[in-house]
Amino acid sequence: MSHSHHPRRIACLQPSATVILGSVGELDRVVACTRYCVDVVPELRSEKRHGNRLHGDRIIVADSWTSKSSEILAAKPDLVIASVPYQQAAVEEILKSGISFLGLAPHTLKDIYTDIALIAGVVGASDRGEKVIAEMQASIEEVRRQTASLPRKRVFCEEWGKPIITSQPWVAELVEAAGGDFLGNPGAQCSAEEVARLNPEVIIAAWCGAGERVPLAKIATGRGWSETDAVRDSRVYCISDELLNTPAPTLVAGLRALAAAINPQIFGPQPGLRSIAQAPVKSTAAV
Repeated sequence: MSHSHHPRRIACLQPSATVILGSVGELDRVVACTRYCVDVVPELRSEKRHGNRLHGDRIIVADSWTSKSSEILAAKPDLVIASVPYQQAAVEEILKSGISFLGLAPHTLKDIYTDIALIAGVVGASDRGEKVIAEMQASIEEVRRQTASLPRKRVFCEEWGKPIITSQPWVAELVEAAGGDFLGNPGAQCSAEEVARLNPEVIIAAWCGAGERVPLAKIATGRGWSETDAVRDSRVYCISDELLNTPAPTLVAGLRALAAAINPQIFGPQPGLRSIAQAPVKSTAAV
């Protein structure tokens, strides 16, 4: 089968798209990506960096919200993949130049499966895309099965700390699969007082762009949460943000980290999970 009608040069402004292309074995098509893509895709991380270029032809560009059309067009892509929020002005320039644009805006796990199928189809790897989706679903169902008979915990999970923003709907679904009851309204801003009233038994912070550098002690002591069950029992955790905030197959590792935070006796330590009882990772982030 000829693949000449599939895009050969893709600019990814969203780590999830780069992860998905990697998962279906089509990373070679990526000619431009963000530094966040490099953080989350191991194959890119091992490539040598030369200024704003990785080994070979791959250019490092800014993310969907801050990238300029000029730096994207410099990579000569025939497809640009971005996710909301993206800059309308940059998108207009890209479309005016005749380059195809694929904009993603997933909310749920179902949306993420659709995005995987869509990206895989665009590069002529539909069968591999379906396999990736099936593997994700099987992994999630396996964790759900392991937690089905365990007592459920009240879990508060945030993607940002100031203001406090609750994690996205797909994270709420993963928390449920991991044996938790997700507190609050997914993806919405909420107050510290509201969270205190909900009295979580487990608190998880996965701040966008912060990796593991979240000041858990400040979260526990600086928000009026010291009387919550989570803080009393030292059940306050950080999960590497790329494991929960990247809507892609990496969520399976995020699910395992969630399961370990909620039921440590069953799932033990997991990569990307840090407890308040462990040494803090240096941070300059505000709470």
